Amino acid sequence: MPIQISGGVLLSGPVILDPTGGSSPTPGGGGATNFGYTAGGDSSPSSYVNRIDKFSFSSDANATDAGDLLAGLTNLAGQSSSTNGYTTGGITLPGVVYDIQKYQFSTDGNATDVGDLTVTRRQAAGQSSSSNGYTSGGEPWNTRVIDKFPFASDGDATNVGNLLFPPGGRTQLSGQNSADNGYVSGGTSNPTPNVSQIEKFPFASDDNASDVGDLTRGVFQGAGQSSSDNGYFSGGRSGSTYDTNVIEKWPFASDSNATDVGDLSVGRGQQTGQSSTTNGYNSGGNAPTVPRYNIIDKFPFASDGNATDVGDLTQARSYSAGSQY
Repeated sequence: MPIQISGGVLLSGPVILDPTGGSSPTPGGGGATNFGYTAGGDSSPSSYVNRIDKFSFSSDANATDAGDLLAGLTNLAGQSSSTNGYTTGGITLPGVVYDIQKYQFSTDGNATDVGDLTVTRRQAAGQSSSSNGYTSGGEPWNTRVIDKFPFASDGDATNVGNLLFPPGGRTQLSGQNSADNGYVSGGTSNPTPNVSQIEKFPFASDDNASDVGDLTRGVFQGAGQSSSDNGYFSGGRSGSTYDTNVIEKWPFASDSNATDVGDLSVGRGQQTGQSSTTNGYNSGGNAPTVPRYNIIDKFPFASDGNATDVGDLTQARSYSAGSQY
């Protein structure tokens, strides 16, 4: 299928819109063991990326080019099954897309179009249960919609619930998941420019999200990571020009606020996250003085601590989608 967009059909081409937002998932809670993936993004305000990068969890190393999305795409969300990586929504020329794209983990290759979201959206958060992918929040309309699509067969998403706060919805938020619940954290909305709320929604039944805690401050454009026990929010922006290096953590076992547990190697926003079984990863991003980063940061789940720079993406980029295998 060609990429479907609001108001037309796109076969290929560069993108020229100004991007905002992006986030990442973990497959069914607890991370993965093999590779992290960084898909799409933007390398400059007028150049959007179709490349899917892959980097190893078993050793610190630079990423390699593992395939391509159907076109240059940014502001997209990411999900992971046990066999495939997914991207949902995003921006490409000439608008915002519905598309659900899928690429295989077992062999390096290009993505295919396997379905549509219920609404066009960008700057959304991605979550993954063992059997379904979820896309929550985003723009346009600062949507509150939680979409769900199946991993077992290619197909369109269905609207299974709504986020709680703010009432007008939120965008530029981050996604996390335990084995039982999807989470969203941070973001921005009108009239709340810096959102601190952590919400969760159940995987076992289709339902709305509930407010279960707060980040240490209102922040957006950060990355999400998940261990088997905790959700993490790393980096982001708390204001128009301030890019933070903070890594925050909250427990899945009980509804609770997040705590500051470490720092990234450099403060930045607009990055994406990946999760192994033992470490959280933060890739790409930007800052007011650095238009795009190629950094891959790693921080431990077993103990609270700072991240270290362990490799580089194949190209500097921001607003990508993350997945893991």
